[in-house]
Amino acid sequence: MARIGRVARALSLTAGVALSGSLVVGGTMSPQAIAARSDAATTHLVGAGSTFDYPFFNLAFAVYGKSQPVSVNYQPIGSGGGIQQFTNGTVDFGATDVPMNSAEVAKAQASGGAVVQLPIALGGVAIAYNLPAVTRVIKLDGPTLASIFMGKITNWDDPAIAKLNPATTFPNQSILPVHRSDASGTNYITTDYLSSVSTDWASNIGKGKSVAWPTGVGGKGNPGVAAAIKQHVGAVGYVELAYALDNNIPYIQLENRDGAYLFPTQNTVRAAAAQYPNVSYKNFSIVNAPGAMSYPITGYSWVLVRQHPKANAGALVPLLRWLATTGQQYAGQLHYVPLPSNVQNQAISALATVK
Repeated sequence: MARIGRVARALSLTAGVALSGSLVVGGTMSPQAIAARSDAATTHLVGAGSTFDYPFFNLAFAVYGKSQPVSVNYQPIGSGGGIQQFTNGTVDFGATDVPMNSAEVAKAQASGGAVVQLPIALGGVAIAYNLPAVTRVIKLDGPTLASIFMGKITNWDDPAIAKLNPATTFPNQSILPVHRSDASGTNYITTDYLSSVSTDWASNIGKGKSVAWPTGVGGKGNPGVAAAIKQHVGAVGYVELAYALDNNIPYIQLENRDGAYLFPTQNTVRAAAAQYPNVSYKNFSIVNAPGAMSYPITGYSWVLVRQHPKANAGALVPLLRWLATTGQQYAGQLHYVPLPSNVQNQAISALATVK
């Protein structure tokens, strides 16, 4: 995440104003008084949830705050945590890579009224690994990847992996699967994919924000998974693409539904999303999409707001409208795919119901 951090720091420095102590002269306010007045006029919003979204939010909120009197304190605690904080009413908005299900919506409505869920980000999940002895691109198919995460394939020189990579010599190195330790929408997207390509996985483990991983080690958030992969030779895990790129972690080519081996890129994620033009919070899965150019582990992330917010709606709605439209250019800068126009329109329509 080094580059993300550098971008955020640069924005912070650009937006900031260096103040030095001075006295009020001739009725002119001191810089400290001007800063205090400015801060009083600023609306402070609080959000929590998806780590998948964090690089995009980190940059976009900083940009927005340079032109609007709005600051956002967003805590990347995972989709499950975001849903919980939103339900408890401790944040202005939540973010999750899997929309709230009917039971979660009912619980949130009981505690704070009607819920609005709108799409906000689109990206791919990379299968990242740490295997310095192999310099060639590694290819895997869905059933083999599922067997690795189930602990049925335990070594990198396993015949199933060698068969998919005939020109590559793999070391006798044990595989360490790395998964999310927290309730996570990235968990859901990945396990949704594994369930779609492996009946064994679907029958014994299934899909969810939290599942009973049969082997491996857990990391908190995308940052925790990325760190664990970097620390352990032989590790393999799943992270949002930006985390693999910004941590210089290699990732595999994964076989898609049409038999093509693809990296997650903006083009291959966009191609997958194009197969599902009618995506909604009730029909949101876009994994294992058909199409020769469709990357198979792809998903939308969603923002959660109250239909009748108790406070800050006047600042929150314009922020989210900007984030779902103009602000998508900053998603594109960080390896996400800007929301398709029909999905942006869906987000605008959802926000129109917030009073």
